[in-house]
Amino acid sequence: QVQLVESGGGLVQAGGSLRLSCAASGSIFSSIAMCWYRQAPGKQRELVARITSGGSTNYADFVKGRFTISRDNSKNTVYLQMNSLKPEDTAVYYCNTNYILMQYYEAWGQGTQVTVSS
Repeated sequence: QVQLVESGGGLVQAGGSLRLSCAASGSIFSSIAMCWYRQAPGKQRELVARITSGGSTNYADFVKGRFTISRDNSKNTVYLQMNSLKPEDTAVYYCNTNYILMQYYEAWGQGTQVTVSS
């Protein structure tokens, strides 16, 4: 089963940038889609971006043009480059995947805090 570990969060001023990383265990990484979610205090977890095994990407409207999801299959890692950060981007960011391998699996990372100050 895939396990996920995020890193790269921190405190940044509005307008700044951060890059999150999510390292995955296992040998099937290149075959599975990967997602970034976020959850702000008092709010529901929401999908930020998704990248398929083939590299196609989708973004939530609130990050389009500012965030970029990418993957490096040689490193079993997915990234989220976040530019032009806003205070409303403050949240815990989670890496996620789900796949079927004889049965359904879903994995979440532990989350990494991103705080954007105004």
